[in-house]
Amino acid sequence: MAKTVLITGASSGIGKASVKHFSSQGFNVVATMRDISAGEEFKELSNVLVTRLDLEERASIETAIAEGIERFGKIDILVNNAGYGLYGVFEAIPREKLQQQFDVNVFGVMDTIRAILPHFRENRGGTIVNLSSGAGHFTLPMISAYCASKFALEGFTEALSYEMLALGIGVKLVIPHGGVAETSFQQRSAADFARDGTPAEYDAFLERSIATFARLGGAVTMTSSDVAKVVFEAATDGKPQLRYFVGDAQSGWLKARKELEENDYIAFMRQKFA
Repeated sequence: MAKTVLITGASSGIGKASVKHFSSQGFNVVATMRDISAGEEFKELSNVLVTRLDLEERASIETAIAEGIERFGKIDILVNNAGYGLYGVFEAIPREKLQQQFDVNVFGVMDTIRAILPHFRENRGGTIVNLSSGAGHFTLPMISAYCASKFALEGFTEALSYEMLALGIGVKLVIPHGGVAETSFQQRSAADFARDGTPAEYDAFLERSIATFARLGGAVTMTSSDVAKVVFEAATDGKPQLRYFVGDAQSGWLKARKELEENDYIAFMRQKFA
């Protein structure tokens, strides 16, 4: 019997690429997204169910899981891919936007896991793959909220992995770093900065930082398909490995975080934005 994977945020980017990759490998796929009209191209695939799931609506999470089980009989793998990045200097970001960043990137992931764990326990197994980011290991200015959410996700996932050992449930982290071309992470930043109402005292800093992000965005070569292949590996290799890093990190940020002494690392990062 084919195994079944439920993927959140399947309408674009890494989520969409993951749907294509898992389905091409013979998996049943529950492709979830906030707007199901974005999943039209999947509806002709007999092994793909397109259904609505909004991480800010717990009822939609439970419904999507129930629909997946009803369609395919069982869900074996949960891929928590859905998420987004909030841009701007911290002072200019409204509190409600900060709350939303965590509601999607952290609490939404927790709610999805909580909703599927009874099914995994009943079946005495399952695998959870959470999509993190290099920004859960190093930080960058103007995405402080995003970094905070990914640091939280990293800590939660690692701790959860210990709890799941006794239940035979695997927990994995896939960590793209260095940028993913189709997600336009860096490219979107300039437009957001242009309308975020940042105080004028930040103008010089913003100009330098936007230029830095633009240069990095132009050097990105990793694709969503590249990441999807690593998601598939993490979900299916049966290894006890927790973290799967993917990316060439041309910026050297992850390498610097791992190899430099603390003071040297902070100096290395500051000179890029000073």
